[in-house]
Amino acid sequence: MKKAVLGVLITLFVSCNNESENLASENKTPDQPSMADKSAAICGSDLVRQKFLSENPEAAQRMLQIENNTADYIEQKKMGKVLPDGSVEIPVIFNVLYTNSTNNVSDARINSQIDVLNKAFASTHANVSNIPAAFQPVNAGDTKIKFRLVQINRKSTTTSNWTPNDNMKKTSTGGINATDPTKYLNIWVVNYMPYQTGYVLGYATFPESAGLWNDGVVMMDEYVGEGGPVATHNKGRVTVHEVGHYLNLRHIWGDANCGNDFVDDTPQQITNHRGVPSYPKMETCGGVSRSTMFMNYMDYSDETTLFMFTKKQNDRMQASISANGPRAGLRLL
Repeated sequence: MKKAVLGVLITLFVSCNNESENLASENKTPDQPSMADKSAAICGSDLVRQKFLSENPEAAQRMLQIENNTADYIEQKKMGKVLPDGSVEIPVIFNVLYTNSTNNVSDARINSQIDVLNKAFASTHANVSNIPAAFQPVNAGDTKIKFRLVQINRKSTTTSNWTPNDNMKKTSTGGINATDPTKYLNIWVVNYMPYQTGYVLGYATFPESAGLWNDGVVMMDEYVGEGGPVATHNKGRVTVHEVGHYLNLRHIWGDANCGNDFVDDTPQQITNHRGVPSYPKMETCGGVSRSTMFMNYMDYSDETTLFMFTKKQNDRMQASISANGPRAGLRLL
């Protein structure tokens, strides 16, 4: 069982590695890796978070408080002091920055993304039957978290490359300002996000950024909704992954060799997975061999392979949107 050691969180996340520093200039145009080369594609949430925490000690303190509150919420729920329903509908604003008709993601694709989010968080998609029997008991089922599209903002731009430095979130740097991030989940859609030798599919702010000007999710247009051009990632589940971060889920491997995602019902694993692994995929951490949960939304597997959250992951998400949580402003009951 994995337990959160809250006292070391500040050291863990403030100690940025070199990978999170010196983000490339937005207007440079490096050679772009092939969109089919998934080994060069990453989720940028943790990289952006490490840099943010290293530059903002007060945010690191908020993160620690959120972790303490999350642990308290989970304990209160165990003791029967929190009602398990907790249904919440989150209002969503899409901010689309496009350079041509191809990357001006259609209303239909955006609406399909909302549908994908709702099915993923309710566990009503067709792939739910593929969850291995060993993991069925911990499947979150209906998380009681729903999403409702409120508005789509569009802006034509000549900027095709947006590094993960939040410039797309400000009109003063060519982007679109967030619509009240205390009450809405803002999702920005951009053409391309280069990072070092690869690119970032998407990234999200974690709850310590709740309500700040840059709070929300950023996605490359290829990965929004169903029917995008990248065959391995055209089901809208990359956005599900990023919204998981927004609601306080970490990568399932804990961003370290046999790391800790602070969730007790996800098996520990060596690192992320890509492609389409075969179940069971056995890995050994702490001297214990177990099958990994590579089909969890918080892994890196191809989208055809991602189709579950766990009950304890849902506890973390519910804590973030609870009446006393950092994202309480999203609650539309």
